Amino acid sequence: MPITPLRNMYQLKVTLIGSKPPIWRRVLVPSNIALGKLHLVLQISMGWTNSHLHQFISDGVFYGIQDDDFGFDMEVENEDGYKLNQLLKSERETIKYEYDFGDGWEHKILLENILPFDKNNQSPSCIKGKRACPPEDCGGIWGYQELLDTLNDPKHPEYESMLEWLGGEFDSEAFDIEKINKMLVEYVR
Repeated sequence: MPITPLRNMYQLKVTLIGSKPPIWRRVLVPSNIALGKLHLVLQISMGWTNSHLHQFISDGVFYGIQDDDFGFDMEVENEDGYKLNQLLKSERETIKYEYDFGDGWEHKILLENILPFDKNNQSPSCIKGKRACPPEDCGGIWGYQELLDTLNDPKHPEYESMLEWLGGEFDSEAFDIEKINKMLVEYVR
């Protein structure tokens, strides 16, 4: 097994599991980023609002924030005590990131490339992606598909109420990389 230096750049592909067509982001992060900070990168890159609990899953171990009010006696390792390069060491390895346990948004995080660290490279950054993130609290991947079906049919009985719930139009193909990278600079770097 190759030894990963303490600090390289990781090129990650983050895919929302079950989305068809796929919703994904490609991000660059330092290999030694703390999982708690990676969570913020994922929230901003995907378009989530950081309104719910989350966890990383690697080799059957859960990493997140211990929340005694949640009602589970599940063992959760403190995510801030772990770096990404402790979970992903070689290209093609994956971990899972779950956000909003009610809606169950699951993401596959693939380590695509290990790159030399470049102090001039502004990271973390989003370098590519496809499609808008589903709206928060829309009922998971199945609820999102129902929402899209409703929005694609102006005669649907719930069309107007869905538009009102969304606060206006929703473009499922929208992806604004400049906005994402501005937010990453503001909140994560």
